[in-house]
Amino acid sequence: MGFEKMESAGYLANHMARLFATGLAERIKPLGIVPGQFPALLELWEEDGISQRDLVRRLDVEQATMANTLGRMERDGLIRRTRDPEDGRAQQIWLTPRAKALRKDAIAAANAQNAVALRKLSAAERRAFVALMRRVIEAMRGDD
Repeated sequence: MGFEKMESAGYLANHMARLFATGLAERIKPLGIVPGQFPALLELWEEDGISQRDLVRRLDVEQATMANTLGRMERDGLIRRTRDPEDGRAQQIWLTPRAKALRKDAIAAANAQNAVALRKLSAAERRAFVALMRRVIEAMRGDD
């Protein structure tokens, strides 16, 4: 039984993700953000004050991973946590003014990384590629 890594969707997706993360890391480092924080920031820029549980669910990460990420973000002055007034066991995650101010530059960095990565694809190919990635993610999540 053989395995052709250059024909393996999993291998290629993992390799591509590492390259995206490396490129994004270089672009957001001057902002004081690391790639592991970026997905949480994207969610919080869309909806500030959501719970840690919601972040875990939306980002498909383990609770412990999210707790560590949020701890670093709090240490770095990007978020603050408060008890949810409706559920004392839950915490709400809030962006600091510093994190809110980084949004424009961080999004520009992500857009620049996407542009570099997809530069060899036509506009139609880019749309198709992103649509196919969404379908694969849905299938792996079990969103059928």
